[in-house]
Amino acid sequence: MASVSQHQIQKFHKDGFLFLERFFSTEECDSMRSQIQRIVAEMEVPPHCRTAFSTREEEQLQAQGSSDYFLTSGDKIRFFFEKGVLDEKGNFLIPKEKSISKIGHALHAHDPVFKQITHSPKVQELGRKLGLERPVVVQSMYIFKQPGIGGEVTPHQDATFLHTEPLGRVLGFWIALEDATLENGCLWFIPGSHTNGISRRMVRAASGASTCVEFVGSEPAYDDKQFIPLPINKGGLILIHGEVVHKSELNSSESSRHAFTFHVMEAKGTTWSKENWLQPTPELPFPSLYT
Repeated sequence: MASVSQHQIQKFHKDGFLFLERFFSTEECDSMRSQIQRIVAEMEVPPHCRTAFSTREEEQLQAQGSSDYFLTSGDKIRFFFEKGVLDEKGNFLIPKEKSISKIGHALHAHDPVFKQITHSPKVQELGRKLGLERPVVVQSMYIFKQPGIGGEVTPHQDATFLHTEPLGRVLGFWIALEDATLENGCLWFIPGSHTNGISRRMVRAASGASTCVEFVGSEPAYDDKQFIPLPINKGGLILIHGEVVHKSELNSSESSRHAFTFHVMEAKGTTWSKENWLQPTPELPFPSLYT
């Protein structure tokens, strides 16, 4: 992996994203993929996915179970599925390894392979090049983007979900574990869109509310013509500024688009919002990126 140049870092500040080809080796990518296969093979399907939909009340309990499962996933390894892959009894209509949408949100803390990748010397070196003084890892996810059913991710800014005071302190590392192409749902960005703040926040709802999170503000209508695609080969890394607008399309191809992604926050002089869905816990305070 070549060292990152000052010119590339300037480009990151200008565009709000930066892609680095072949940042990770084929071996590193394959080790993550085989580890996730092991994790999926041993996966217990969460009970809330198995509740039969019948009465309205049970449906609410189901939604609540599902939201609790999500809200308390920050310090665990948990499983999230594509829509329409389970029948009403909670049995898989397709093989479970083809039905899973993502695994989150603490692979970086609890799994040795993902922990090693997240804290690898080249990631730490990149953090230092970017001028991060006290970076901490806030969450990680393995994203499958399954063939034919891998859903689209609508235009968004990561800071909508991971809010800090001041803004601009969250950075995403997105690693392609397979080639990400126009056909299988690569990322698209609006260059320079990270400089106008955010228009929407996802916050924890007041206790007793019918949903666990709610949105404050609204997502503006973005002009499709402003987005540029960023296809990237296996092993490539995309750095994503917390406020840059990005999306991915439905995967309509016959190949999956696996990715491992984690978010880092510059903790120096930064307040993590108490209203974020994700909160550090006594069991897992946000670990330092630097080891």
